[in-house]
Amino acid sequence: MSTLERKRKHLEACLHGEVAYQRTTTGLEGFRLRYQALAGLALKEVDLTTPFLDKVLKAPFLIGAMTGGEENGERINLALAEAAEALGVGMMLGSGRIVLESPEALRSFRVRKVAPKVLLIANLGLAQLRRYGRDDLLRLVEMLEADALALHVNPLQEAVQRGDTDFRGLLERLEALLPLPFPVLVKEVGHGLSREAALALRGLPLAAVDVAGAGGTSWARVEEWVRFGEVRHPELCEIGIPTAQAIREVREVLSHIPLIASGGVYTGTDAVKALALGADLVAAARPLLRPALEGPEAVAAFLADYLGEMRTALFAIGARTPKEARGRIEPWPPK
Repeated sequence: MSTLERKRKHLEACLHGEVAYQRTTTGLEGFRLRYQALAGLALKEVDLTTPFLDKVLKAPFLIGAMTGGEENGERINLALAEAAEALGVGMMLGSGRIVLESPEALRSFRVRKVAPKVLLIANLGLAQLRRYGRDDLLRLVEMLEADALALHVNPLQEAVQRGDTDFRGLLERLEALLPLPFPVLVKEVGHGLSREAALALRGLPLAAVDVAGAGGTSWARVEEWVRFGEVRHPELCEIGIPTAQAIREVREVLSHIPLIASGGVYTGTDAVKALALGADLVAAARPLLRPALEGPEAVAAFLADYLGEMRTALFAIGARTPKEARGRIEPWPPK
Protein backbone atom coordinates (compact mmCIF):
# COMPACT_ATOMS: atom_id res chain seq x y z
CA MET A 1 0.00 0.00 0.00
CA SER A 2 1.41 3.40 -0.95
CA THR A 3 1.98 6.10 1.67
CA LEU A 4 -0.69 8.20 -0.05
CA GLU A 5 -3.27 5.43 0.07
CA ARG A 6 -2.45 4.68 3.71
CA LYS A 7 -2.95 8.33 4.66
CA ARG A 8 -6.35 8.32 2.95
CA LYS A 9 -7.35 5.18 4.82
CA HIS A 10 -6.09 6.65 8.11
CA LEU A 11 -8.50 9.54 7.69
CA GLU A 12 -11.39 7.22 6.84
CA ALA A 13 -10.66 5.12 9.91
CA CYS A 14 -10.48 8.15 12.20
CA LEU A 15 -13.74 9.50 10.80
CA HIS A 16 -15.76 6.29 10.63
CA GLY A 17 -14.00 3.52 12.56
CA GLU A 18 -13.99 2.60 16.24
CA VAL A 19 -10.41 3.74 16.77
CA ALA A 20 -10.56 5.02 20.35
CA TYR A 21 -9.30 2.88 23.21
CA GLN A 22 -12.19 0.77 24.45
CA ARG A 23 -11.14 0.06 28.06
CA THR A 24 -7.91 1.98 28.60
CA THR A 25 -8.65 5.52 29.75
CA THR A 26 -6.41 8.55 30.04
CA GLY A 27 -6.39 8.19 33.82
CA LEU A 28 -7.30 11.86 34.16
CA GLU A 29 -10.69 10.80 35.55
CA GLY A 30 -8.77 9.50 38.57
CA PHE A 31 -7.89 13.03 39.64
CA ARG A 32 -9.85 16.05 40.83
CA LEU A 33 -8.79 19.67 40.57
CA ARG A 34 -8.60 21.38 43.95
CA TYR A 35 -11.38 23.95 43.86
CA GLN A 36 -10.71 27.25 45.60
CA ALA A 37 -13.77 29.28 46.64
CA LEU A 38 -11.80 32.15 48.20
CA ALA A 39 -8.89 32.62 45.82
CA GLY A 40 -9.65 36.33 45.45
CA LEU A 41 -9.15 36.16 41.69
CA ALA A 42 -11.01 37.80 38.80
CA LEU A 43 -11.69 35.69 35.73
CA LYS A 44 -10.27 38.46 33.54
CA GLU A 45 -6.94 38.07 35.40
CA VAL A 46 -6.47 34.51 34.13
CA ASP A 47 -3.81 34.71 31.43
CA LEU A 48 -3.31 31.67 29.20
CA THR A 49 -0.24 33.16 27.48
CA THR A 50 2.53 30.57 27.29
CA PRO A 51 6.10 30.91 25.94
CA PHE A 52 7.18 27.88 23.93
CA LEU A 53 9.99 27.27 21.42
CA ASP A 54 10.99 30.93 21.25
CA LYS A 55 7.42 32.03 20.51
CA VAL A 56 4.58 33.22 22.71
CA LEU A 57 1.34 31.28 22.36
CA LYS A 58 -1.95 32.82 23.43
CA ALA A 59 -2.74 29.53 25.18
CA PRO A 60 -0.80 26.37 26.14
CA PHE A 61 -2.28 24.39 23.26
CA LEU A 62 -1.08 22.71 20.08
CA ILE A 63 -3.20 21.31 17.29
CA GLY A 64 -1.86 17.79 17.09
CA ALA A 65 -0.44 16.11 14.00
CA MET A 66 -3.08 14.77 11.61
CA THR A 67 -2.47 14.46 7.90
CA GLY A 68 -1.07 15.78 4.65
CA GLY A 69 -0.49 14.49 1.18
CA GLU A 70 -3.82 12.81 0.48
CA GLU A 71 -6.75 14.43 -1.33
CA ASN A 72 -8.23 16.23 1.69
CA GLY A 73 -4.88 17.06 3.25
CA GLU A 74 -4.58 20.60 1.92
CA ARG A 75 -8.15 21.46 2.89
CA ILE A 76 -7.71 20.08 6.41
CA ASN A 77 -4.32 21.65 7.06
CA LEU A 78 -5.32 25.07 5.77
CA ALA A 79 -8.43 25.08 7.98
CA LEU A 80 -6.40 24.04 11.02
CA ALA A 81 -3.66 26.58 10.33
CA GLU A 82 -6.06 29.46 9.76
CA ALA A 83 -7.80 28.73 13.06
CA ALA A 84 -4.46 28.35 14.86
CA GLU A 85 -3.38 31.74 13.54
CA ALA A 86 -6.64 33.34 14.65
CA LEU A 87 -6.45 31.97 18.18
CA GLY A 88 -2.70 32.17 18.62
CA VAL A 89 -2.06 28.49 19.31
CA GLY A 90 0.53 26.17 17.78
CA MET A 91 0.15 23.48 15.13
CA MET A 92 1.96 20.26 14.37
CA LEU A 93 1.79 18.97 10.81
CA GLY A 94 1.25 15.35 9.82
CA SER A 95 4.21 13.15 8.97
CA GLY A 96 6.40 14.76 6.34
CA ARG A 97 7.70 11.44 5.07
CA ILE A 98 5.42 11.68 2.06
CA VAL A 99 6.96 15.06 1.16
CA LEU A 100 10.43 13.53 1.15
CA GLU A 101 9.15 10.63 -0.97
CA SER A 102 6.84 12.57 -3.29
CA PRO A 103 7.58 16.30 -3.63
CA GLU A 104 4.19 16.83 -5.30
CA ALA A 105 2.63 16.22 -1.86
CA LEU A 106 4.21 19.44 -0.56
CA ARG A 107 1.23 21.56 -1.52
CA SER A 108 -0.99 20.03 1.15
CA PHE A 109 1.54 20.96 3.85
CA ARG A 110 2.15 24.56 2.80
CA VAL A 111 0.08 26.61 5.26
CA ARG A 112 2.19 29.71 5.84
CA LYS A 113 0.05 31.70 3.44
CA VAL A 114 -2.83 31.58 5.97
CA ALA A 115 -0.73 31.34 9.13
CA PRO A 116 2.33 33.59 8.86
CA LYS A 117 2.88 33.89 12.61
CA VAL A 118 1.76 30.51 13.94
CA LEU A 119 4.20 28.16 15.68
CA LEU A 120 4.47 25.41 13.08
CA ILE A 121 6.09 22.06 13.85
CA ALA A 122 7.13 19.63 11.12
CA ASN A 123 6.89 15.92 11.88
CA LEU A 124 8.74 12.76 10.85
CA GLY A 125 9.02 9.23 12.21
CA LEU A 126 12.10 8.43 14.27
CA ALA A 127 12.29 5.15 12.34
CA GLN A 128 12.84 7.16 9.16
CA LEU A 129 16.27 8.18 10.46
CA ARG A 130 17.48 4.92 8.94
CA ARG A 131 16.64 6.36 5.54
CA TYR A 132 17.03 10.10 5.95
CA GLY A 133 19.94 12.12 7.31
CA ARG A 134 20.69 15.63 8.48
CA ASP A 135 20.32 17.24 5.05
CA ASP A 136 16.88 15.64 4.62
CA LEU A 137 15.70 16.97 7.97
CA LEU A 138 16.95 20.44 7.13
CA ARG A 139 15.23 20.24 3.75
CA LEU A 140 11.94 19.07 5.24
CA VAL A 141 11.78 21.91 7.78
CA GLU A 142 12.74 24.43 5.12
CA MET A 143 10.16 23.18 2.61
CA LEU A 144 7.39 23.28 5.20
CA GLU A 145 8.55 26.67 6.52
CA ALA A 146 8.38 25.15 9.97
CA ASP A 147 9.81 26.47 13.23
CA ALA A 148 10.68 23.10 14.74
CA LEU A 149 10.71 19.36 14.06
CA ALA A 150 8.96 16.59 16.00
CA LEU A 151 10.22 13.04 15.64
CA HIS A 152 7.54 10.51 16.47
CA VAL A 153 8.30 7.09 17.90
CA ASN A 154 5.62 4.45 17.33
CA PRO A 155 6.78 0.83 17.55
CA LEU A 156 3.34 -0.66 18.25
CA GLN A 157 1.72 1.20 15.37
CA GLU A 158 4.50 0.18 12.99
CA ALA A 159 4.29 -3.46 14.08
CA VAL A 160 0.52 -3.62 13.49
CA GLN A 161 0.98 -1.79 10.17
CA ARG A 162 3.86 -4.11 9.18
CA GLY A 163 5.86 -0.97 8.52
CA ASP A 164 9.25 0.17 9.85
CA THR A 165 9.74 -2.21 12.76
CA ASP A 166 13.49 -1.98 13.34
CA PHE A 167 14.06 0.57 16.10
CA ARG A 168 17.60 -0.58 16.94
CA GLY A 169 20.16 2.18 17.28
CA LEU A 170 17.74 5.03 16.50
CA LEU A 171 18.51 7.00 19.65
CA GLU A 172 22.19 6.84 18.77
CA ARG A 173 21.38 8.11 15.27
CA LEU A 174 19.36 10.95 16.77
CA GLU A 175 22.10 11.85 19.21
CA ALA A 176 24.60 12.02 16.34
CA LEU A 177 22.31 14.43 14.44
CA LEU A 178 21.77 16.81 17.34
CA PRO A 179 21.87 19.70 17.71
CA LEU A 180 20.05 20.92 14.62
CA PRO A 181 19.52 24.62 13.76
CA PHE A 182 15.92 24.42 15.00
CA PRO A 183 14.20 22.93 18.06
CA VAL A 184 13.69 19.15 18.01
CA LEU A 185 10.93 17.36 19.92
CA VAL A 186 10.31 13.65 20.52
CA LYS A 187 6.77 12.34 20.78
CA GLU A 188 4.76 9.15 20.85
CA VAL A 189 1.64 8.88 18.69
CA GLY A 190 -0.88 7.78 21.32
CA HIS A 191 0.51 4.76 23.17
CA GLY A 192 2.48 6.80 25.69
CA LEU A 193 6.03 7.45 26.83
CA SER A 194 7.09 5.60 29.97
CA ARG A 195 9.60 6.34 32.69
CA GLU A 196 12.05 4.05 30.88
CA ALA A 197 11.57 5.99 27.64
CA ALA A 198 12.19 9.25 29.49
CA LEU A 199 15.41 7.82 30.94
CA ALA A 200 16.52 6.89 27.42
CA LEU A 201 15.91 10.48 26.28
CA ARG A 202 17.58 12.12 29.26
CA GLY A 203 20.72 13.94 28.23
CA LEU A 204 19.65 14.61 24.64
CA PRO A 205 19.38 18.32 23.73
CA LEU A 206 15.64 18.17 23.06
CA ALA A 207 13.38 21.21 23.05
CA ALA A 208 10.34 19.32 24.38
CA VAL A 209 8.74 15.90 24.76
CA ASP A 210 5.12 14.95 24.00
CA VAL A 211 4.01 11.98 26.12
CA ALA A 212 1.05 11.23 23.75
CA GLY A 213 -0.48 8.79 26.21
CA ALA A 214 -3.07 6.06 25.88
CA GLY A 215 -6.75 6.83 26.32
CA GLY A 216 -7.57 8.75 23.16
CA THR A 217 -6.96 7.34 19.68
CA SER A 218 -5.30 3.93 19.55
CA TRP A 219 -3.16 3.95 16.43
CA ALA A 220 -2.94 0.19 16.69
CA ARG A 221 -6.73 0.15 16.22
CA VAL A 222 -6.41 2.61 13.32
CA GLU A 223 -3.93 0.33 11.59
CA GLU A 224 -6.13 -2.74 12.11
CA TRP A 225 -9.05 -0.87 10.55
CA VAL A 226 -6.81 0.00 7.62
CA ARG A 227 -5.50 -3.55 7.18
CA PHE A 228 -8.59 -5.61 7.93
CA GLY A 229 -11.60 -3.29 7.98
CA GLU A 230 -12.08 -4.33 11.61
CA VAL A 231 -10.17 -4.73 14.86
CA ARG A 232 -8.99 -8.34 15.03
CA HIS A 233 -6.67 -8.08 18.04
CA PRO A 234 -8.47 -5.87 20.58
CA GLU A 235 -6.20 -6.76 23.51
CA LEU A 236 -3.12 -5.81 21.52
CA CYS A 237 -4.72 -2.48 20.67
CA GLU A 238 -5.24 -1.62 24.35
CA ILE A 239 -1.48 -1.58 25.07
CA GLY A 240 -0.17 1.79 26.23
CA ILE A 241 0.76 4.09 29.12
CA PRO A 242 -2.33 6.13 30.14
CA THR A 243 -1.83 9.86 29.64
CA ALA A 244 -1.98 10.82 33.32
CA GLN A 245 0.56 8.15 34.21
CA ALA A 246 2.81 9.13 31.30
CA ILE A 247 2.81 12.78 32.40
CA ARG A 248 3.84 11.88 35.93
CA GLU A 249 6.49 9.34 34.94
CA VAL A 250 8.12 11.52 32.29
CA ARG A 251 7.99 14.65 34.44
CA GLU A 252 9.69 12.79 37.28
CA VAL A 253 12.64 11.92 35.03
CA LEU A 254 12.75 15.01 32.79
CA SER A 255 12.12 17.64 35.43
CA HIS A 256 13.06 20.73 33.44
CA ILE A 257 12.20 19.99 29.81
CA PRO A 258 8.93 21.41 28.41
CA LEU A 259 6.35 18.61 28.44
CA ILE A 260 3.36 18.33 26.13
CA ALA A 261 0.39 16.21 27.20
CA SER A 262 -1.70 14.63 24.47
CA GLY A 263 -3.71 11.45 24.16
CA GLY A 264 -7.40 11.91 24.91
CA VAL A 265 -7.04 15.40 26.40
CA TYR A 266 -10.29 16.42 24.75
CA THR A 267 -11.71 18.99 27.18
CA GLY A 268 -10.43 22.19 28.72
CA THR A 269 -10.88 20.75 32.20
CA ASP A 270 -8.80 17.69 31.37
CA ALA A 271 -6.23 20.05 29.90
CA VAL A 272 -5.94 21.83 33.25
CA LYS A 273 -5.66 18.46 35.00
CA ALA A 274 -2.74 17.67 32.68
CA LEU A 275 -1.13 21.01 33.53
CA ALA A 276 -1.66 20.36 37.23
CA LEU A 277 0.03 16.95 36.91
CA GLY A 278 3.14 18.46 35.33
CA ALA A 279 2.55 19.27 31.66
CA ASP A 280 3.41 22.67 30.20
CA LEU A 281 1.14 22.43 27.15
CA VAL A 282 -1.55 20.13 25.83
CA ALA A 283 -2.37 18.94 22.33
CA ALA A 284 -5.40 17.36 20.66
CA ALA A 285 -5.98 16.09 17.13
CA ARG A 286 -8.88 13.76 16.27
CA PRO A 287 -11.68 15.96 17.75
CA LEU A 288 -10.57 18.66 15.29
CA LEU A 289 -10.79 16.45 12.20
CA ARG A 290 -14.49 16.86 11.44
CA PRO A 291 -14.44 20.61 12.16
CA ALA A 292 -11.45 20.92 9.80
CA LEU A 293 -13.45 19.33 7.01
CA GLU A 294 -16.17 21.94 7.65
CA GLY A 295 -13.71 24.83 7.55
CA PRO A 296 -11.58 27.17 9.67
CA GLU A 297 -14.60 28.74 11.37
CA ALA A 298 -15.66 25.37 12.79
CA VAL A 299 -12.12 24.67 14.03
CA ALA A 300 -11.93 28.13 15.63
CA ALA A 301 -15.29 27.58 17.34
CA PHE A 302 -14.10 24.27 18.81
CA LEU A 303 -10.85 25.82 20.00
CA ALA A 304 -12.53 28.89 21.46
CA ASP A 305 -14.85 26.68 23.51
CA TYR A 306 -11.96 24.44 24.62
CA LEU A 307 -9.77 27.36 25.68
CA GLY A 308 -12.70 29.05 27.37
CA GLU A 309 -13.25 25.94 29.47
CA MET A 310 -9.54 25.85 30.27
CA ARG A 311 -9.65 29.47 31.45
CA THR A 312 -12.67 28.80 33.66
CA ALA A 313 -11.07 25.69 35.19
CA LEU A 314 -7.93 27.66 36.01
CA PHE A 315 -10.09 30.36 37.61
CA ALA A 316 -11.87 27.71 39.67
CA ILE A 317 -8.60 26.51 41.21
CA GLY A 318 -7.27 30.02 41.76
CA ALA A 319 -4.55 29.83 39.10
CA ARG A 320 -3.75 33.04 37.22
CA THR A 321 -1.55 31.25 34.69
CA PRO A 322 -1.20 27.71 33.33
CA LYS A 323 2.06 27.35 35.28
CA GLU A 324 0.25 28.13 38.55
CA ALA A 325 -1.96 25.07 38.03
CA ARG A 326 0.96 22.77 38.87
CA GLY A 327 0.12 20.60 41.89
CA ARG A 328 -3.45 21.88 42.36
CA ILE A 329 -4.89 18.40 41.95
CA GLU A 330 -5.56 15.32 44.06
CA PRO A 331 -6.45 11.66 43.49
CA TRP A 332 -10.17 10.93 43.18
CA PRO A 333 -11.79 9.21 44.91
CA PRO A 334 -9.49 9.82 47.88
CA LYS A 335 -7.53 6.79 49.01
